[in-house]
Amino acid sequence: MTAVRVATGVLVVFTLTGCAGDQISASSPVPAAPPIDASMTGRWILTAPNSPSCGLEFGGAAGARTGAVAPDGGCPGNFYLSRRWAMEGSVLTIADDESQPLAQLRPGGTRFEGQSASGVPVTLER
Repeated sequence: MTAVRVATGVLVVFTLTGCAGDQISASSPVPAAPPIDASMTGRWILTAPNSPSCGLEFGGAAGARTGAVAPDGGCPGNFYLSRRWAMEGSVLTIADDESQPLAQLRPGGTRFEGQSASGVPVTLER
């Protein structure tokens, strides 16, 4: 069943690409994702609906897929407890000092989008 879905998806992509006049080439370069440390370290702003936003300072060594988080005051929910971050695949997890997840987010353009452990939608952007 999965193979049928994949084949259908590929067919739809090729069909839509043909309609747009674009051509897909197997030799077309795929841009490399920036290193995690280049995209994660530094100050990010966390927002949640009906809550004040707050700054989170992400730290980590070059090439690291984990690091420390230092929150500003006034963070929504339990995000004032943020102490660690980890990137596994494309999933960013923000956790407290006991490694309990506070949120899981995925890249969405120039920001990360996801939900807190309690199910509240959250956004993380520069």
